[in-house]
Amino acid sequence: MNCARIRRLTWLIVLLPAVWAYPQSALPEFPNPGNAHMSRDNQRALGLKAAAQVYEQMPVLPDNSPETQYIRQLGQKLVATIPPQYSWPFDFHVVAQKDINAFALPGGPMFVNIGTITAAANEAELAGVMAHEMSHVYMQHSAKQEHKAEWTSGVAELAGGVLGATSRGVIGQLAESGIQFGAQGLMLKYSRTDEAQADAVGAVILYKAGYNPQALADFFKTLEAQGGSPPQWLSDHPNPGNREQAIEKEIHNWPPEKYATNTAAFQKTREHAQGVKAYTGEEIAAGAKTGKWAALNKKDGAVFNSFGATAVSARAPVPAASVQSMLPGQRMVATNLGPMKIEHPENWPVTMPSHQAEYVTIAPQTGITPNGVGYGVLLNVARTKQPISIDDVTAELVQQLQRTHGVKPVSNAEPIVVNGTHGRSVTMQSVSPFPAGDGQPQLERDWLVAFPQTADTVFILVFVAPQSEFARFQPTYEAMLRSVQF
Repeated sequence: MNCARIRRLTWLIVLLPAVWAYPQSALPEFPNPGNAHMSRDNQRALGLKAAAQVYEQMPVLPDNSPETQYIRQLGQKLVATIPPQYSWPFDFHVVAQKDINAFALPGGPMFVNIGTITAAANEAELAGVMAHEMSHVYMQHSAKQEHKAEWTSGVAELAGGVLGATSRGVIGQLAESGIQFGAQGLMLKYSRTDEAQADAVGAVILYKAGYNPQALADFFKTLEAQGGSPPQWLSDHPNPGNREQAIEKEIHNWPPEKYATNTAAFQKTREHAQGVKAYTGEEIAAGAKTGKWAALNKKDGAVFNSFGATAVSARAPVPAASVQSMLPGQRMVATNLGPMKIEHPENWPVTMPSHQAEYVTIAPQTGITPNGVGYGVLLNVARTKQPISIDDVTAELVQQLQRTHGVKPVSNAEPIVVNGTHGRSVTMQSVSPFPAGDGQPQLERDWLVAFPQTADTVFILVFVAPQSEFARFQPTYEAMLRSVQF
């Protein structure tokens, strides 16, 4: 199952909170981003909803434009530096706006203005802008402001908060998360502390991608030297104070490298971008009121893929799997997970979450890829603020997964009994992280089982395998369910 799906359900094991700290080493390392009040699934869902609205409110270049193709290639190079456990499914888009601006939404959607491409002196400076914006996503800055929002759905942490909307809807949630819709379109408001952290992490991304991290400071100098009103980016990204000096101090002791500064691809794209029809912020705001951009984007073929099919990931392609290496062994062993005990094949180890709000997996080692679990079981516990029926819990979970991640239910919720407790079973379908033998994508079966432990606590198990192989694993999955003890 894709890691973006059901993977960050709120596990009730107490984990130590992450602490912001930089390694005291000459070699730059990525900091632990810590934990946000909003689950990763909910961040991604909100980011995708907001990105879809950008396509309604702003002129976006189609995927096949030279600018979009170039920005995505550059973005892929930057994303590849981020450790997979901290990465996001970044996807990149270009807005036909003259103003110098760029913004990245929670969960990874990122937009770069044409004006930013033409304003950058070289590829390193443009990469610096993108790395800075990606760092806000990495550090989950918007989501860390989400604690101001009050959930009114009656379910506090079902599946790590993947329930879709509060009574205010997505705009209200985004506004509470520091994302505002205004006259200039979509804007993110960050604190000076956020900016300092994004500068520091952005410098690490640049360095590891082969660019001089000083380029980020150079771009800020270029912007601040401009006369008249400052670019929108500077308004949304307040200077944390001595920005250039802080970046220079941060990178002072890093081992020097042979840095890349410019490329022929940047020069060609920048030259082409200068001839692209672009609009001012005022023109874009006026056009949004009449629906001009939604119609123009549709006409030009600029259609947002809500499931992130064009997402750029740091993860390498996964080869076709050897089913033999996935098969469960004959011997079953018991594991005590705290809230419950469960038996599982001895050759399927238990992997506990390394960070709060992640899931527990029981799977063959070869069944886990950077893209997700393709064979095995995902376990978690959902809590509710007040008693809620198992039917409602199951329906909410399935509905949200279907709406935000493309997991398709292929059966109705059916009764199931687990250790004397009445629960619900739903068969779902998605795309496996493992391709078929011919290298083409294949369908995956995801068997969701939810059952209550108490009036406000629900266990969630998801058994996964490619659809064509699921029958071979089903007897083991059923035996694991029969073994559950509270």
